[in-house]
Amino acid sequence: MGEEIKHGEEGPDMAAPEEEEQGRKGIPSLLSSSEENIASNITQLIGWTPLVEMKNIAKNEGVQARLVGKMEAYQPLCSVKDRSALRMIEDAEEKGLIIPGVTTLIEPTSGNLGIGLVLVAVQKGYRFIAVMPAKYSLDKQMLLRFLGAELILTDPAIGFNGMMDKVEELMKSIPNSHCLNQVTNPANPEAHFKWTGGSPGPHKIQGTGAGFIPEILDKSVIDEVVTVSTEESMAMARRLAKEEGLLVGISSGANVAACIKIAAREENKGKMIVTMFPSGGERYMNSDLFAPVREECDNMTF
Repeated sequence: MGEEIKHGEEGPDMAAPEEEEQGRKGIPSLLSSSEENIASNITQLIGWTPLVEMKNIAKNEGVQARLVGKMEAYQPLCSVKDRSALRMIEDAEEKGLIIPGVTTLIEPTSGNLGIGLVLVAVQKGYRFIAVMPAKYSLDKQMLLRFLGAELILTDPAIGFNGMMDKVEELMKSIPNSHCLNQVTNPANPEAHFKWTGGSPGPHKIQGTGAGFIPEILDKSVIDEVVTVSTEESMAMARRLAKEEGLLVGISSGANVAACIKIAAREENKGKMIVTMFPSGGERYMNSDLFAPVREECDNMTF
């Protein structure tokens, strides 16, 4: 094991040519420009996000490793999926699979990818339809509609297969339609290489499919799988808010809960463990994550 454990880190051989990276490094690309520091459009802000150390959590857990998180809420629409959305659309355009103003994009999503896709669709002129399980975050549904996406809800009990069945049904009835399909599309992980640097059961960690392994997952780079429960994930997300001032989502809590288990191992003393905060917490205010404080606020009187 090396001196650092990192996820989503760019290696020296993974860097894209400078001309391809131009405008994909977010805020730093504007600050380093000799011209005016104004983005030409919102997609130019996709790319760079900061790292932050969780010193209080590490101290309170008694672990002697550095815990660091990459804050993807700094993306334009506040999630790691902004990267994937832009790259998948660009890749499909480069291959001649989609045309702005002609193609209708249809995508299954738990919310964040759809929000990233509608961001790019608005800029490029695509009609976009998001297919999403009902009873997922109402905040995400509202954001999709607010940004102009069409929204189709499916039965959450039948999961991803139900979403894909609906997508296929829509594609048969809508001419010039295309599904980018994040779980099979190599441009999805490519976005992170270029720009990011057990038997699970049902859970409420939105965006993490229960037992679902996408085709694009390269299992050869995985050393082990560390499991966490829904309860551990939500508890850690709440702790990150109260102990670090980090407003992050449920999957971020899951990531940190897993990192603490790794950090507690004797062989990891003094090492740096880097994980990702895929999205911000405000996107989950109508979910179980906020249930305790929502009930508290509902019962407050003056």
